[in-house]
Amino acid sequence: MLLEAHYVERENQRTLLRELLESAREGRGQVALLSGAVASGKTALLMNCADQALAEGALLLDTAGVRAERTRPFGLLGRIFASAPLTSAAHAEVARLIDGVSGAESSVHDQMLAMPQLSAALLDLAKENLVVIAVDDVHDGDQASLRFLLYLTRRIRHVRMLVVLTEPARLESSKRSFHAELAHLPHCTWLRLKLLSPIGTVGLLSEHFTPSTAARLAPELHDITGGSPLLLRALVEDRLAATEAGDPFQPLVRGENYAQAVIDCLHRCGPEPLEIAQGIAILGSHTDPGLLGRLLGIHLRSVEQAVADLGQCGLLSDGRFRDEEAASVVRDAMSADRLSQLHTRAAELLHQNGSAAYDIAHHLVVARDTADLWAVPVLQEAAEYALADGDMEFARRCLALAQDSCEDDRLRASLTVKLAGVVWRTDPAAVEVKASTLLLDATAARLSPSDLVVSLSYLAWSGRLVEAREVLEALEAADGWSGREERTALTAARRWLTVLSPSLGMEPGGEEPMRPGPADTLAGDAEIAHLHASSAVAAALSESRREDAVSEATRVLQRYRLNDGYVQPLVVALWALVYADRLDLAVPWCERLLNESADHHAPAWQAMFTSVRSEIALRQGDLPGAKVHAESALRQMGPRSWSLARSFPLATLIQAHTGMGQFDEAESLLGQTVPDAFLHTLPGLHYARARGRWNLATGRYHAALGDFLACGEALEEWGVDAPELVPWRLDAAETWLALGHPEKARSLAEQQLLRSPDRARGTALRLIGATGEGRRGLQQLQEAVEILENGGDRLQLALALGELGRLCRVMDDVNRARMLVRKAWHVAKSCGAEPLCRQLIPGGTDPDFEAPRHEPVLPQNTASLTEAESRVAVLAAHGNTNREIAARLYVTVSTVEQHLTRIYRKLKVNRRRELPTRLAGNSDHSQLALNGRQTVGDLVPMEVTSCGTGRHN
Repeated sequence: MLLEAHYVERENQRTLLRELLESAREGRGQVALLSGAVASGKTALLMNCADQALAEGALLLDTAGVRAERTRPFGLLGRIFASAPLTSAAHAEVARLIDGVSGAESSVHDQMLAMPQLSAALLDLAKENLVVIAVDDVHDGDQASLRFLLYLTRRIRHVRMLVVLTEPARLESSKRSFHAELAHLPHCTWLRLKLLSPIGTVGLLSEHFTPSTAARLAPELHDITGGSPLLLRALVEDRLAATEAGDPFQPLVRGENYAQAVIDCLHRCGPEPLEIAQGIAILGSHTDPGLLGRLLGIHLRSVEQAVADLGQCGLLSDGRFRDEEAASVVRDAMSADRLSQLHTRAAELLHQNGSAAYDIAHHLVVARDTADLWAVPVLQEAAEYALADGDMEFARRCLALAQDSCEDDRLRASLTVKLAGVVWRTDPAAVEVKASTLLLDATAARLSPSDLVVSLSYLAWSGRLVEAREVLEALEAADGWSGREERTALTAARRWLTVLSPSLGMEPGGEEPMRPGPADTLAGDAEIAHLHASSAVAAALSESRREDAVSEATRVLQRYRLNDGYVQPLVVALWALVYADRLDLAVPWCERLLNESADHHAPAWQAMFTSVRSEIALRQGDLPGAKVHAESALRQMGPRSWSLARSFPLATLIQAHTGMGQFDEAESLLGQTVPDAFLHTLPGLHYARARGRWNLATGRYHAALGDFLACGEALEEWGVDAPELVPWRLDAAETWLALGHPEKARSLAEQQLLRSPDRARGTALRLIGATGEGRRGLQQLQEAVEILENGGDRLQLALALGELGRLCRVMDDVNRARMLVRKAWHVAKSCGAEPLCRQLIPGGTDPDFEAPRHEPVLPQNTASLTEAESRVAVLAAHGNTNREIAARLYVTVSTVEQHLTRIYRKLKVNRRRELPTRLAGNSDHSQLALNGRQTVGDLVPMEVTSCGTGRHN
């Protein structure tokens, strides 16, 4: 949509032009010279004057200077005569005169000889008409035509003629004499136009928006445009187009009209200012005129003048674009070759000036061309700064360009590892793209020891374990890898691969951890970190070396800071603490590293640490927490493809859903296809156990038993028997219980009891007690509860309490059974284990308080009862004894008696049987109406398997 011309803050000039027009009409010829910056409104003012003249019957002869026709003599004058109402003979004579003096051989003297006749033709028109000659951009006219205009204007002082000319604020040196002579004429009026002020901007906007909207938009629009009417009108058009069906309060819109206005403004400024604007758009904040001149090969004086001109037309401020969007428009309008050429040249100049690596690299990356060798270290340094700032994409592009520009094979291989690390930060599965190059470099022994360990770890996490092992074996047989540093790297890589996938060969618990030598005490190399982390896991999976595992893991966590080379050892050290059953140490370290990884803007790092945090929550019995953390880890890893690291949170999430009774959600996760190779790894073992737990909970007992026994076979094959990794015997024992084979369950539980740490020992005792009877079973379950109360796994505690309550009920200890089952219900509820809650208390309702079927309306004098007193009063009114009330509320009998004493006094009753009527507050109610829910004391004795299998009843 086109907007009409605007004359805000131009009324004085319009009035003056009207006065000049009237003066010319009266026979006093006038010259008006409109001067101002490009796009300041000169043409609009000229057109307004011409329209007014036409409306009043004047004869209008109008034209405009054309830059491309500057060398054509009398080209401008010819266009003026073309619109003059001359006779055919007069037109022919004018054409003859112009043709006679416009040839290449004609001199200025010859041209001057023709001017009297040419000017007479125009002056004759003014005898009967008011003649208005309007020439826009007169500075683009040819020299012969300008000399004619000077000749003519000197002779119109007593003629009915008005000559209106426009010119820029700054003239070329060749046109300054024309301006000086013209401005010196006594009947010449010079009108200078400035850009709009902030108040003028409000006035322009008020023509299209409400006053409040105009006032709100004006400051921002004036800052962007500097008050340029052309740019302002373009922004108004874009705004109106965007808000036709949108929110009038939406942010400023810069659309096609604005982009075109920027380009138009630059082209009207001329080729040299346009080129300089391109240079400024390329250099950005480095807009030193000297640097700009060297970039473009333009003299410093010309640069300074062009910068001043661009500032006057509203595009620049302090030598920079007022609006970065305008700079972007200029860059987008350049050809790809020109853009690449200028960025490359800018990078070279900034490098020569000693500018920051980040600024130099920006130009190299945008140039999209192979850089010179000097740029490789610059790009590496810039990548480090980008990583610190969290700009992963720019770091990746810097390293990729450095890799393409590098001629040294070893340095290129090192850059590949660094590039893989950047990719791995955001998407571990995407490292697969770099896997072939990593394998090639590793096989060719182009990697440093540290880079070898890191690259093989990336390959391992992406599931290419066999290929990584083959590379390792080839290097172990190579002659060039016999030094201490190389052998340490090979040992670390071998241990690392074996820990992730013990089936590759070496038994995780089979060697003592390699200790750093004197030369390594201050080392921070990645191979030492990987060596200690893998040794910590190996020790954690060995019964006799758990203390070593804790010390090794703590050493890694304390010694190494978080970066690409050390993030995996730090993650594995946390897993070592988990496998060593030191959740008290793992939690604070995990939280600390999670916070640090957030500062590094590395989603994959956060996902790895969050995976550990979810497993810790699961082992503590916090099913909702495990679910939240596992979902967060999977979300941060992304769904694009599989990586070995993804198996950890997936397994945890499946177990969390299963424990919370969300079987459909768990089944959908199990529907995702896991690569077969992953099932023979440590994370794969977690997944297999999670699948078994789901099968067990949903009644697929034989499938569950197959999963658990397969875990046991894998561990036996690996030479590992660590219940903190996968307690397969206990899982299988629960399954045998569900299948109705308590003797097999007891056998497996007793086997585990002989080798279990405290946590698994408590679970084993629970299962053994669940298969026993009488005092022996009671003692085993009591011991299980005591162990689990200190072990941190509240879900196992809830199961043990439920089993103990069941056995107490069988032994006719009703009050204790009721108390234990109620306590188990609360613990299971805090864990989010809804299926277990429903097994403990059918319906899954809170056993502490049963609301009445008809809520009693208590009289005014019962409002003074506290919440505790109200519960005691309701239970007493229902007929419970003091001991039964104490058991249900987890308080002593003495406390109940004290509550009843206060209740009697507050309600003014003397005995217990008066409570129902008094609480009901109605003479028609002889007893308190309760909701009839089944209470804990009325439960049917639970089956032996009901608290462990989660099967549907």
